[in-house]
Order: sequence, then structure tokens, then C-alpha cells
Amino acid sequence: MAARRERHTEDCIILQGARQNNLKNVSLTIPKGELTVFTGVSGSGKSSIVFGTVAVESQRQLNETYNWFIRNRLPKHERPDVDVIRNLSTAIVVDQRPVGGNSRSTVGTMTEVNPALRVLFSRHGHPSAGESSAYSFNDPRGMCPECEGLGRVARLDLGRLLDEDLSLNEGAIRSPLFGVGGFQWQLYAQSGLFDPDRPLREFSRKDRELLLYGEGFKVERPGRKHTYSNEYEGIVVRFNRRYLKGGLEKLKDKERRAVEAVVTAGACDACGGARLGEAARASKINGKNIADYATLEIGDLIPELESIDVQAAKPVVDAALSVLRRIESVGLGYLSLARETSTLSGGEGQRLKIVRHLGSSLTDLTYIFDEPSIGLHTHDVHRLNELLLALRDMGNTVLVVEHSRDVIGIADHVVDMGPGAGTHGGEVVFEGTAVQLSKADTVTGRRLSRHTGLRESVRVPRGKLATSRTSLHNLKDLSVDIPEGVLTVVTGVAGSGKSSFVHGALVPQFPDAIVIDQGAIGSSSRSTPATYVNIMDTVRKLFAEATHTEPGMFSFNSAGACPACQGRGEIQNDLAYMEPVTTVCEQCEGRRYRDEVLDLRFNGKNIVETLALTVEEALDFFTEKSVVRRLATLSDVGLPYLPLGQPLSTLSGGERQRIKLADRLKESSGLFVFDEPTTGLHMADVDRLIDLIDTLVDKGNTVVVVEHDLDVVKRADWTIDIGPGAGRDGGHLVFEGTPRQLLDAEGSLTATYLRKDLSRAAR
Repeated sequence: MAARRERHTEDCIILQGARQNNLKNVSLTIPKGELTVFTGVSGSGKSSIVFGTVAVESQRQLNETYNWFIRNRLPKHERPDVDVIRNLSTAIVVDQRPVGGNSRSTVGTMTEVNPALRVLFSRHGHPSAGESSAYSFNDPRGMCPECEGLGRVARLDLGRLLDEDLSLNEGAIRSPLFGVGGFQWQLYAQSGLFDPDRPLREFSRKDRELLLYGEGFKVERPGRKHTYSNEYEGIVVRFNRRYLKGGLEKLKDKERRAVEAVVTAGACDACGGARLGEAARASKINGKNIADYATLEIGDLIPELESIDVQAAKPVVDAALSVLRRIESVGLGYLSLARETSTLSGGEGQRLKIVRHLGSSLTDLTYIFDEPSIGLHTHDVHRLNELLLALRDMGNTVLVVEHSRDVIGIADHVVDMGPGAGTHGGEVVFEGTAVQLSKADTVTGRRLSRHTGLRESVRVPRGKLATSRTSLHNLKDLSVDIPEGVLTVVTGVAGSGKSSFVHGALVPQFPDAIVIDQGAIGSSSRSTPATYVNIMDTVRKLFAEATHTEPGMFSFNSAGACPACQGRGEIQNDLAYMEPVTTVCEQCEGRRYRDEVLDLRFNGKNIVETLALTVEEALDFFTEKSVVRRLATLSDVGLPYLPLGQPLSTLSGGERQRIKLADRLKESSGLFVFDEPTTGLHMADVDRLIDLIDTLVDKGNTVVVVEHDLDVVKRADWTIDIGPGAGRDGGHLVFEGTPRQLLDAEGSLTATYLRKDLSRAAR
């Protein structure tokens, strides 16, 4: 811990009268140069202070230092609802948002190791391919011309696309993208070039060639009022141009699914997946080319670079090694530079973001982290803690929103928000050290001081779900049976192969499985809890029947919307080179609806009053079974306090996860698969989640949970531990059995930390 010193006013971030989202006039003093953890139940107001107030105001004021031309191109932040905020420093936000990127974004490009390697090969590779750009798969001078630097090629499979026994009129082109009656279908069926009633099998060779590959002329097709002239392209030519040339990731979801159904993808034949042209692949150092380096695990690449014994290459090698060693230090040595960033988990992406900042020589910054322990096994959390402390010791202020006991334990200062969530939260209920918090009478304090034991008795499986052997990613010919009718937890360190097994072996073999993963939910200002669990159609119908009007009158996205703000409730004034000014709509006063809609009532309330009801209140208000059933799922996942009409964009990450869970729980029974469902959840909320999962199992369902949280492991009937390490060192079945049997497992890191946890509970 950093040595404590007497705090002066200028050594602290001062907040007075913060009312952002659910904050209740909060005043707070946050010490600078220290590590402060903000905790509290999900939805208690942690993010509203740290991200909605401190981070936003810091970034807003920083942007004001630029001229108007630059400011118009920066993200625009409006002043948070706070009376006073002083002593801010520049904020660096490391949030949960996926790293993202397209197929051209890799770990190497994100961490900027690739540029160092390109310089290395341009100067010391034999034979040299030329300048460093000649080694870049994102530059025309270096990319493979066949796959354009992607390393793989998607090819149209005519066997999947065409039904040779059908005619064009009968739907011989099977893809919905060329459905009968559509524009693309008309280019062929109504072009006059072919007999649309003749089966494709009976086409002459000339007609078939024209249908598939013809181009370079125009055809006329009849419309309702006019005859249209269009450039003709054969099916293959048109399909490749419209859907394959730009890459599948650029397509909309519906289009992409339709395309994926009729294409086959594989490594590029020309470069073998290396992404690079022939000259770059021929250039080598110690017998390896730059693509070989990129495919090595980082833990193996480090000694490979260390073995380069060329004095002139030392500066660029040292630059690459500096970054690679930091990546390995955060437990990501199993990644390769060739790994696409879009395939990284949230925890992996967040740690890579941290690595970038550790190399910075800037000090006196405020680093803000949103639950950085997400996706980490208990074994890996200590590495994260070392990173956070290193940032603090460089002279920075570190603010962390976190639920993990281990992260809370290293804090210099802890702020606990509560006492509840939503309207029941928004207050500071504790400030002090982690030790003091464990003795405090708050939800977090009580949960920190309580350690649960193993499940008293486990359920007996009624059968098993057999999975076929798989070697996907790092799995080593793995096959594990899943017991039916019980709760199975799949665990192991990050990168061990858990998700590869569940999503690559289990789910594909049981396509009817109900999967609740970590994918984000839509969170626009027009999306609400009521719309997400799909009760609004019924609610609008109930209002329409009671008032003898149309259902659209009760939608702020349709006929009922206020004409001034189009149902947004607010008006944003774009002042060109100045920040936008958002004001509450004067005409509807933020209600979103036309005035005449407010006179229409159902059960004594208008639609605005109804959407202001919390889930808890709405359960008493509605009697319609379908509405009550779906609202009950929101209450079951611990969200009884949410107003029905609250925009999802204002909810915390944990709240959004639970709304997603509530939506899927209305599905029919069977096999449920949860991928790290404790993401964003407070320890008390985890208890509620486990109770909910237990209820699912008790109803006869089979539940499989991919999880690190030991509280979930302890409540399992059956555990599957994959490892023993990550990447190349993972992919093996380390253990399967009950949690009690897991305690005696050798070589299991999960067992090691489970024993430690239970020893604390026994004290």
C-alpha cells in the first residue's frame, strides 16, 4: 500500500450535489494519488458517480481546451447534473466495451507490436521484402493479393445456393436474398434471357454460363408503371460483388446469416492463411517469417525474439519485448499476435487496454476501470491487482468500479453505494478502508464478512448429454458428458478452453439449447425494460380496447409520439462547432406523448403513468397473464425497482445482463447454457442469481454455467474443470465430479482456490 499522508483539499476530487441518474444529491471527497474502489449492489449508483459524473466532466473540460474545429470531431459530452466538481485531472477510461474491430484488427495491431516487427524484418530479414509496409497485411504492398490480407477466403457454394430441379419461378435460387418476386430475382426471371419455367438442370451450357457469370450489358425488366433498364450481372458475379468482396463482417446480421448459409470459408490457398504476399513470406529471421512470429503464443515469441543476436536490431527488438512481457505479465501469454481482436473476451480486451497504458510515461492522470476482474479466474486476479497498483504508484489516481473481494481488498479507499438499487440507491452508505467495510452494516459489508460453504447435498442426474470429441482452438480431443437434470459448472483459468468446449462442442450438438451469453443488448433511448421483455404490444392493446382507439396511439414511436420531439422526450440542439444542448421538450414536458393521449386511461392510469410504474408496482397493476408472467421474470432476476419506461441506455452493466436473462427465461424448458452470468453482479446479486438457477434445475431443466465465481462453483451439483493452464497449456479435462470431490483434485488451480476460500469460511 502507498504510504498514507495527510490529505489537503487540493489532493482530492471534490463532488457536491451530484444528481446524475439515481444519485441523491451526493457529496463526496475522492483522494487523488490513491486506488479507490467503488462498490455496492448492481444499479446502486457506482457508475453514475465514476463514469457519469467524474469521467464525463473530465473529458468534457479537456475537450473545451481544443479549438472549435477539433471539438466538432471529438465525442460530445454534456455537463453532468452536479453542483460542484473540482480538482479533476485528465481521465483515461478503460471500460467493458469489447475491443471490437474487423478482421484486419489483431492483437498485434492493437498493441502496436506488429509495427515493431515490420521494422525488424524490413532491416534484418533475408531476403528483405522492402520497406516495413511490405510486411503489412493491411497495406496493398504487403497483403496477399488473393485474399487481400484477410488470410481466408469465402467462396459461394453453388450446391447450396441452387436447386437444379426447380425453375426460377419455382425458387431455384434458394437464398432469401434472391427470393421469388424480389428485385434480384427479377434480373434473371424477368430479363427475357431465360425461360423462367425451365428447371435449371435443363439449361444449355451457354444459358447456364450466362446465368452464373454473364456481365457487361443491360437488360430490361417490367415494373408496375415503367420498364426498368438494369446492368446485368450473373448470379455468381453479383453475389461476390455485393456480399463477399467487402467482407462478411460489414453485412447486417440478417444478410450475413443468409450469406453464411450458402458459402464455404477456408484458409487462402495462396498464402495459407498468413495474410501476406510472397515476398514477405520469403523473408526470414532465424528460419521464421513474420507470419510465423505472429502465430506463436506470446509466451513462446518472447524467447524467440530474445534469441536474435544482432546488435543493430536490439533497439527494435527491445521495444517489442517490452510490450510482450507486459502482456505476459497480465496472464495473456497464451494469445498470439495473429488473434483477431473481435474474438477476445471482455476480460482479455480490458487487460490489453491496461497494457497499453502501462507503457506510458504520463503521470497525474485519473485511470477509471469498469469491473476489470470480469472474465478472470481467481488465480489471475492478483496479476490484475499488480497492474492497478503499478498505475497508482506511477503517480496516478485510480478509480475502480468492482465487486471482487480480492480487488476491494487492495484498495486504499473504498466507497460503498446503496443501500439498494435504482430508486432505492444513489447514496454513499460507507467510506473507509476495506477492513472497515467488512465490519460495516451495509449489504456489501455483510456479504464480505460471510463465506458460504459447499452445497449440502447434490442432485442425482437422470441421464447424460454426450458430446463428441473436439479439438477446436486449444482443446485436446476433448469429450465430456454433461449430466442431465442438474447444475453443472464449467470452470478453469481464462483461456483454458471452457468457452471453446461449451460453444464449440455442446451447443452445436444441441441446437435447441437456450444460450444466455455475454453479448450486449440494445440500449437506445427508445428501448426500455417493457419493450425488451415484449409486453408493450399487449399493453397498447389493453389501452386501445379500454379507450376504443388504435394501439399506435400508445406508442411514442408511432401515432402517439409528441410531434415536437418525435417521442424522445427531449430536444437536442446542434450548435455546429459547439457542444449540443439537450433540453426537455417544452411541448410534452419530457413525457414523449401527445397531450390528447394523456386523457386516455386504462385502470385509472394513462400510458405515461403506467410506464412510470416500477416492475413491482406493475405486477399489482396488471392482471393480463402474459404481462404478469414476463414482468415476474424481471422481478425474479432482482429488478423489481426498475420503471417500465426507463431507457436501457441509463442502466448499469449488471442490470442489462439481468434484463437479458429475464427475457430468455420465458423460453420453453430444456437445456440452459449461461456464459459467465455473474458478470456485473454484486455478491448479494450473485446469491439471487444462484437461487434463480436452482429454481430452473428444480423444474427439471439441465443447466450448464461457464463461470469463475467460487460462490457459483460451491453451489454446483457437478463441476468440469478444464486446463490446467491457458492457451497451449490448456484444453485438457483436469477434473469432473462434485465440488466436494474437486477439493482433492491434483493439478487444478480451481481446487487450490476453492480450498483457500473454504478455509476462510471455516474461521
